[in-house]
Amino acid sequence: MAKTKTTKKKPASKTAGMSDAAVRAKTGKTWPQWIKVLDAAGCRKMNHKEIVAVLTQEYRKMGGWWIQMVTVGYEQARGLREKHQKPEGYEIGVSKTIAVSVSKAFDAWRDARTRNRWLPGAAIEIRKATRNKSMRITWSDQKTSVDANFYAKGAGKCQIAVQHRKLTNARQAAAKKAFWAKALGRLIEILEA
Repeated sequence: MAKTKTTKKKPASKTAGMSDAAVRAKTGKTWPQWIKVLDAAGCRKMNHKEIVAVLTQEYRKMGGWWIQMVTVGYEQARGLREKHQKPEGYEIGVSKTIAVSVSKAFDAWRDARTRNRWLPGAAIEIRKATRNKSMRITWSDQKTSVDANFYAKGAGKCQIAVQHRKLTNARQAAAKKAFWAKALGRLIEILEA
């Protein structure tokens, strides 16, 4: 019996959390092509706004969101920006789908007693809440902000998406990403019990 040779598939290149295939489908270029174009335009020595201006001038039809995505991807690829880094600090996002209604999940955030069961010791200030949609929160440290968004995902299911913003460095961002993954895991255990 003849052996068949298996070849390992080369992993797709990913920058800014976006694969080559996805960025090519929306912009017409892969990450290596964008890096080559932006290098040729002198973007290695430019700040974020200047790179956006270059893209806006030449690739306006791409739209603002994709111009920002290509800029951030380029900055990360060239070491001009770290993962999770934003102009106002670092930002992470974590989301989980949970087998409860949006209103039950929202109430678990809103009610201090329930919240303390899955987010113990967090002295948060809810600045703004839109019932069953979102919360804007000042975190316990009084320096960082948390956005919690709630999305219905069919009968008796919802998704909770958490963004923690204004973190000071990559280490804190990684720690908060792990923190929120665990916290949302505890929330799921409590609400789905």
